[in-house]
Amino acid sequence: MITAIINGRVFDGEHVLEDTTVVLDGARIAAVGGEAPAGAEIVDARGGTLLPGLFDAHVHTSEGALALALRFGITTELEMQGMNTKAARAHITENDSLADVRSAGFGITPPGGHPSELMPKGFKPGGHDGPGDRSDRPGPREMPLMPFSTTPEEAVAYIPRLVAAGSDYIKFMVDDGTVEGHPGLPMLDQATLNAGVAEAHRHGMLAIAHTLTVDATRMAVEAGIDGLAHLFMDRPHTDEIIELVAASGAFVVPCVVLNASMTGVTGSSLSADPRVGPRLDEAWTNTLNSSYDRYPQGEVEDVLASVRALHDAGVDLMAGTDSAPLPLPFLGGVVHGASVHQELQYLVRAGLSPVQALRAATATPARRFGLEDRGRIAEGLRADLLLVDGDPTTTISDTLNLRDVWRRGTRTALSAS
Repeated sequence: MITAIINGRVFDGEHVLEDTTVVLDGARIAAVGGEAPAGAEIVDARGGTLLPGLFDAHVHTSEGALALALRFGITTELEMQGMNTKAARAHITENDSLADVRSAGFGITPPGGHPSELMPKGFKPGGHDGPGDRSDRPGPREMPLMPFSTTPEEAVAYIPRLVAAGSDYIKFMVDDGTVEGHPGLPMLDQATLNAGVAEAHRHGMLAIAHTLTVDATRMAVEAGIDGLAHLFMDRPHTDEIIELVAASGAFVVPCVVLNASMTGVTGSSLSADPRVGPRLDEAWTNTLNSSYDRYPQGEVEDVLASVRALHDAGVDLMAGTDSAPLPLPFLGGVVHGASVHQELQYLVRAGLSPVQALRAATATPARRFGLEDRGRIAEGLRADLLLVDGDPTTTISDTLNLRDVWRRGTRTALSAS
């Protein structure tokens, strides 16, 4: 089927194009510009802006969460620890009612290391009380590879196994538990991290680090990491750490919404937004209205200042949320989909322009993760698109004025099911 989206403003992932027709032919973008073909289904985007489908560059997800993300215009989620590796997601890849996903599988960490401290004693993943279909719960799937490592040799040995198990990139946990309220957790040492990152690179894989402190950030950068899945929050930035990250070429997914939650900030203002609340069920609403609240001494303004400094230094920033796969209030303050829009608002509050913030959720993650078939509006690319009322290239909160979402050219229902 041919669809022509006409009369709207277009943000193509990099730049704004005024009054440009975008033609979809099935799952692909057939043309940008020109006239609507005869016989095409017409979508009048007057008063609105057409964007590439958004990325969430840091999640932990499930099929139910992927459906929720898509309702908010997030067409690709990048899982930083979870089950959705290549062999496990064929049914997701072909399901246009879910956001697409890429996954690290499980991250390299010592036994007893992060994220074990986040789970309450006695917690069973399938035992939450919220609604959800069986896709949200553990089933008879093959158990994932758990790459517990305490030596360079162990980390090196796990890399080819993670590649064979279908990881799209390799995640390293570099966390002593300070920010999570569990100082003294077992943590990868520098030699183990160095060896693991080097082995990942030998296999042609991106190496990504979980780091929430300045010292962990420095360790990861010195190891040659390609990207940081968090921004440190244990102290204000210095010129030295900003210059170190910038010189390395690493990208950063600040996850400001997560850092805010760590300080006790809930997502209640977001859930109260009439553009958000009706699209969430009770369990996700309760999750959004709670918070991690594990580092109350943290300062969100310091985090925002660090975001601004990284941006000014030319570091590639990406929008991410660290949303959990299930609606769990002790992992609260963030949810799939809606929190990406709040993260964009935080990026603008930090000093990015709305266009720069939008790039952080479109072209930049597509480029840095090698997903060149999406993240932009251009001929031949996937028809992953978001149509909103208003102009988020000047008023970033307009991204929540959702009108239509397409995943591979298929329109999705925006209301909660």
